[in-house]
Amino acid sequence: MAHFAKLDENNIVEKVVVIGNDVPTAAGPLGENDMHPDGESYCQTLFKGGVWKQTSYNNNFRKQYAGVGYTYDSLKDKFITPQPYPSWVLDANDDWQAPVAYPTVQNVNENVYLPVKEWSEDDQTWKSTGTDNNNYLWNSATSSWDLA
Repeated sequence: MAHFAKLDENNIVEKVVVIGNDVPTAAGPLGENDMHPDGESYCQTLFKGGVWKQTSYNNNFRKQYAGVGYTYDSLKDKFITPQPYPSWVLDANDDWQAPVAYPTVQNVNENVYLPVKEWSEDDQTWKSTGTDNNNYLWNSATSSWDLA
């Protein structure tokens, strides 16, 4: 099956649809011709207009599978995920990066493990609740977890 993303006037994905691989293109069936413009034209006809771009369910082209809210960058010909937080910026690979690197330290000490880490936009750092039920903030200066 082929997947196509409908874009709004700002190149934001509004929806993603599935189209059969047997749709004819000038180069043969759509299933054998990724990103063929005839697939986009087919969607325009079928759905009565709109701007359509094929997206790869297996991330074989256009960086990643498009989802609602993703942006299509026409200059780079790829889909970019929504910005998770205002402080995050795109890196050279067009992946969002926090202003503080994700912590590699998994424990506060030998008795306290931090199973899930989440970004705190208010504190501009990573936070976690330890297995001791205390809240911790990542201290990037000391590369350790501090009680919140």
